Formats: sequence, C-alpha cells, structure tokens
Amino acid sequence: MRQNEQNVSPMSNKGRNAYVIEHITKAMLALLEEKTMEEISVSELVEKAQVGRASFYRNFTSREDVVKQCFDAHFTQWAGEPGMSSDEPLSQRLRLLISHFEQNRPFYELLNKRGLIFLFKDAIVSMVGLKPESSPAEAYSKAFAAYALYGWIETWFQRGMQDSADEIAALFQTAGL
Repeated sequence: MRQNEQNVSPMSNKGRNAYVIEHITKAMLALLEEKTMEEISVSELVEKAQVGRASFYRNFTSREDVVKQCFDAHFTQWAGEPGMSSDEPLSQRLRLLISHFEQNRPFYELLNKRGLIFLFKDAIVSMVGLKPESSPAEAYSKAFAAYALYGWIETWFQRGMQDSADEIAALFQTAGL
C-alpha cells in the first residue's frame, strides 16, 4: 500500500513515544495502587495502557524502569526549583525536598507504600555531588551527607510524612548536619 496523507500517522515518532510513555506510566501507577511491582506483568501493563508490547520495550527496559523514569521526572522538577543551588545549606535543600514531597504526596506515598523509596538513593548521591574521583576526605564527607539525608527521608516516609518541611529542616540543623 502506498502511503499518502490519509494513511500516515499525524504523530511523529517523538509524539508517539511521548504518548506511549504517558499511557504506560499512568497504567503503571494505577496498577501499583492495586498490587505490588512483582504482581504486575508487562502483558498486564501494556493491556491497561492500550499500547503494544514492542512500544513498551522501545521506551523502557523493565517494569521498574517505568517507575524510575517517572521518579526521575519528578526529581528533576524539584532539582530545578529556585533555591536548589549547591551553595545552599543541606538543611535548606532538605526543606525544599520535603516541600516537594508534600506537594506531590500521592505519588510519593505510592512509592513508599510499594517499597520503592530506594529510588531516592541514587538521586541524593548525585545531588550532594558524590563522585568516585573525589579526594578521600571529600568522598567520605559527601557520602556521610548523602546517606544521612537518605536516612532522614526514609524515616520521614516511614513515620507517615507527618513532620513539615520546616520542622525537618530545623531538626536537621539541630543535629548539626
């Protein structure tokens, strides 16, 4: 069949991929409301998203990758907020992060409910600038800050996200971190 205006999709590849990513992400988040990641199959996911299996694998490497990409988009949004300069004290960045979690509570509560909080670790390590090539003193001090921050966030989630961003930042400063 020869292609013409009537049988060629009006969406570009980029547009089709954005459509697929959006629908798969929405389907994944809806399924995670009902069941754990382990209980969700790729077949069930693409059926709920109403896209083809090949479309899934063209855009994602695994079911977990769907959540990771969604998390990365949320975290990138937070990292671009005003006041997120690396010159800011860690307590200020923690306050802004907790505020971001509060503003996006349903998404982050779902991650917590399904045991996916570990996704924060790599993002936080990156945020504090921990790199293997750093000097030993810098590497270990940044590792301490990153994992302390991750521990505070994980504990905050486990406690039901009840303390405000200002309260957490004040506690962090009181702890001398």
